[in-house]
Amino acid sequence: MALDLLDILVLVGLVLGSAYFFREKLFGKSDKTAITGLGKNAAKAGKTRNIIERMQQSDKNVMWFYGSQTGTAEDYASRLSKEAGARFGLKSMTGDLEEYDFENLDEVPEDTVLAFVLATYGEGEPTDNAVEFYEFITGDEPMFSKGESVEEKPLRNLKYIAFGLGNNTYEHYNSMVRRVDAALQKLGATRIGTAGEGDDGAGTMEEDFLSWKETMWEAYKNDVGLEEREAVYEPAFQIKEREDLTPESDSVYLGEPNSFHLEGNAKGLPFNAHNPFIAPIDSSKELFTTKDRNCLHMEINLKGSNLSYTTGDHVAVWPTNPGREVLRLLTVLGIAEKKDTVINVSPADSTAKVPFPTPTTYDAILRYHIEICAPVSRQFLAQLAPFAPSDEAKAKIELLGSDKDEFHKQVANQYFNIAQTLEAVAPGQIWKNIPFSLILEGLTKIQPRYYSISSSSHVQKDVVAITAVVESITVPGGTHVLKGVTTNYLLALKQKQHGEEDPEPNGLNYNLTGPRNRYDGVHVPVHIRHSNFKLPTDPTKPIIMIGPGTGVAPFRAFVQERAALAQEGQEVGKTILFFGCRKESEDFLYADEWKQYQEALGDNFKLITAFSRDGPKKVYVQHRLEEHAAEVDELLKKGAYFYVCGDAAHMAREVNTALGRIVAEQRGLTIQQGDEIVKRLRSSNLYQEDVWS
Repeated sequence: MALDLLDILVLVGLVLGSAYFFREKLFGKSDKTAITGLGKNAAKAGKTRNIIERMQQSDKNVMWFYGSQTGTAEDYASRLSKEAGARFGLKSMTGDLEEYDFENLDEVPEDTVLAFVLATYGEGEPTDNAVEFYEFITGDEPMFSKGESVEEKPLRNLKYIAFGLGNNTYEHYNSMVRRVDAALQKLGATRIGTAGEGDDGAGTMEEDFLSWKETMWEAYKNDVGLEEREAVYEPAFQIKEREDLTPESDSVYLGEPNSFHLEGNAKGLPFNAHNPFIAPIDSSKELFTTKDRNCLHMEINLKGSNLSYTTGDHVAVWPTNPGREVLRLLTVLGIAEKKDTVINVSPADSTAKVPFPTPTTYDAILRYHIEICAPVSRQFLAQLAPFAPSDEAKAKIELLGSDKDEFHKQVANQYFNIAQTLEAVAPGQIWKNIPFSLILEGLTKIQPRYYSISSSSHVQKDVVAITAVVESITVPGGTHVLKGVTTNYLLALKQKQHGEEDPEPNGLNYNLTGPRNRYDGVHVPVHIRHSNFKLPTDPTKPIIMIGPGTGVAPFRAFVQERAALAQEGQEVGKTILFFGCRKESEDFLYADEWKQYQEALGDNFKLITAFSRDGPKKVYVQHRLEEHAAEVDELLKKGAYFYVCGDAAHMAREVNTALGRIVAEQRGLTIQQGDEIVKRLRSSNLYQEDVWS
């Protein structure tokens, strides 16, 4: 039936009204940054994706793009942008790579500089927000607006800056910045200074960054004739206390990530990295038998979320900061009595963005949104000197901010967070002069923590399992410093589930019921991140798995899946697991389960263990691998998939070396030839790693 004009007008009105409704529900009227990135290429409402237009609208001539997975690259870009303005008067802004198109890079004015702060993710891959930019700029023949070919150097007028964040324990160390830098130069662009590289694997990322940026600024000054001025702090955010609102007000965010969570109907949005699902924990248990260490197994239910996973994926847990550290920072800043005061946080510059929804409270910001427990940076300490409570404290913090060795001795080696550092610099004094905006600028946004899922999606479609050691360390001098914000949070949830009143693992206390008690009943905020760490699509293919400690997590899922397939009558290939831990009696993870899987898989499953502290000398998984060299090499010749999960800095590197040696010795080759075969296994996806530093 044909529609008449009135019908059409009514329909258009409904569509526009619905669009407006969801936009207002999503972003709120006072804060358009409550939640972003719901789609892969989601652009902010009303913002152009044209780089030149965006910079002209904002009256900027320097753009600091970031490709960030955990927030560090974004933090570095923000710090550089602010420093560019404070030290040199540059009109500077940051940019999320996924919010822009790059076809008109060939039209960027000569007086404009673009910077790229790029993290390398996984095995040499771009971060999620940098995929499209990376594929475009490194393509064989990127199509720019003027239609010039690569040979014509279409970016000959472009000046750029580059810094990479990598980990030398990975084969493709800092490959993102290296490949992007090479592509830009191939296209005719001119780099200012060197392409910097930070190394998380060596633990020198921050110092690498600080060292590089000083040489970069020198090159920048020489290239364009910049004049440095005395840096004066200008707040990036305006903080306004709201006397007309209380924490009980319906419009006040108490830790909710967006308005849908605030209103209690979060299921109106897809659950993803910007919108967590508040998932019930079905069950939890302790895996270690020793009292001084904890390892958790948790089963988290995804029913009703539309979240799905496949075996080998990761689950992201959104952490909550411990109350003890929240109170410590509130106290040292002199705002403990105002912790529940409602504040509005707004950007002082139109290009800045508030990393959480507002209005909110001081307590909610520090508890749910900011990394207050992370190690403090030397650069941030230097910025705090003008606000010290005494001349003595100012001298101390200036020393820590300028002297790398003193900083490492007094702060970094103690694993101090910001509040602990301020307490140590000026015991008993209150740093009430520090602008709260500076705290928001100097500390990064809290990031989800990712865990390899230790369950099979074939067996438990709606439930993901986590296997996690609760992290804590003791520093020289016997001071107990807690390292694992998220794992201690999970331990507290486990204690609550098992009936302990007021669970406080390692002396910490968490708000386990969440904002407005919406996490009550033992819930945890999560989302799923898909991974390339996968079983072969053909279950008859042999697999070899190396997973010491909690590195066994994805392999429990792999073996669980193969056991289920075998019980269903499917043919399953040889499945070998090398597992290592300290002592068989204390931390032999899933010891009883392996027996069940053995019954299901029969001779197709072999578990090879290495208990490093049970024998006269320490034995690790790489030693067991070499003891079974002939079998391992024979399976590789048959097309076996080789998997490694766990510590990147030591175990994964040594396993890689051992495998090259095994191949060489078994096939009568040189070590170099053996290593080349291992590299080919990697490039063909037959050698896969899921490792961390």
